[in-house]
Amino acid sequence: MLEIVVKTENRERHVRVSAEELAGLVRRIGGDGDRFLVVQRIPDLPDVFAQVWHQTGGGYTLEYRDGAADRHFQAMADGPEVVIAAMTGWARQEAGWDGGLVWSLLDMGPAREVPPLDLDEGERVELEERVREVLAGGYVSRAGLAELAEEYLVTQDRRPVSREQAQALADRLWLERVAEQAEWQGETDPERLTRAFTALREAGITARENFTCCRSCGQAEIGAEGGPDARGFVYFHTQCTDSAAAGHGLMLLYGGFDGSSETTTAIGHEVVAALEAVGLPAEWDHDPGRAITVTPLDWRRRLVG
Repeated sequence: MLEIVVKTENRERHVRVSAEELAGLVRRIGGDGDRFLVVQRIPDLPDVFAQVWHQTGGGYTLEYRDGAADRHFQAMADGPEVVIAAMTGWARQEAGWDGGLVWSLLDMGPAREVPPLDLDEGERVELEERVREVLAGGYVSRAGLAELAEEYLVTQDRRPVSREQAQALADRLWLERVAEQAEWQGETDPERLTRAFTALREAGITARENFTCCRSCGQAEIGAEGGPDARGFVYFHTQCTDSAAAGHGLMLLYGGFDGSSETTTAIGHEVVAALEAVGLPAEWDHDPGRAITVTPLDWRRRLVG
């Protein structure tokens, strides 16, 4: 799989696609509402991306940006195959990936200067602490992090952080976290958890990570997430993620879609078995009315973006 995220005009998001899947997405574009795609690396890095635009009957406009306004280039292509080769090479970070096209520098204009935040020390610390908490959870995108930074201190009569300031703050703290996770070795506990949830989905249980904001919303919405043959569910919501990232273990909520305590108990046993199969400890007293807790847990989830 390529370590990329592909976003399309029609709001699809494809994470870690194969080279063949990327080629299929490039060949697909051209129709109304599906004329471009943007490719970012994993983890996402500010102002680093490749993108292509194509209207059926016309050529392909390919661009890539390498971190700054004076590193934004464009090339034209007649057909999809040269675009596929370039984008696949870019995704793999192959030397000379850009050699098959004629590139021109795009004039993006001078970079806009972002004024410093006008916050007192208490507000600045509070804002940065919240942004770092969400980063530690590991599920946020750069865009979502910037939105959080912009809205967190908003009151009815005050909006102290502009969109540009929020993006600058989010990007600075995002890059700090990216540098930190570069030192991590091997599979982490959240990655083991994802393996367990994948196995549960394959066994007919709806399994969702970081699902909704709270238990009430999760219970109300989980039924719509599963297929017609799903027997039950397991999930954790964003407050559970915050708790896990803070070192307090992870609470898992589960149940059977038929509403019976027998099915809920059976689902609980399957969840515990899946966790143990990937090496995660689970605390549960077999009571269908009590949550399963994964603890101890070293929560180091790698950012995607």
